[in-house]
Amino acid sequence: MKESDWKKFKVIKERAIERFCTQALDEFGEVISNTDEHVHNRYLQLYKLVQNRDKEMSLIFDDHSRSNAPMQLTAIRAKGLADESLLGELSDEFREQTDPKRFGWE
Repeated sequence: MKESDWKKFKVIKERAIERFCTQALDEFGEVISNTDEHVHNRYLQLYKLVQNRDKEMSLIFDDHSRSNAPMQLTAIRAKGLADESLLGELSDEFREQTDPKRFGWE
């Protein structure tokens, strides 16, 4: 992996984490504010949702290393979390290598 791709990847990943967390917090807020559901049901739904999002976050973002970067970026792109303008700054090779369509992820 080129040094320039590694530097851009770190920025892409950080912004993707922000997007992921923002989306998760929005989902949590929807569950919390759903007054049509009993408070206990909302609590249980929220608990399950937090667990699921935590697992998903771990699968996508944990183990930060150059060797994991291609798979992580592929997952980030598949989830629609990548900053498209920054993707355009990556080398053609790295961008092609991490295209989720190559793996049938989109």
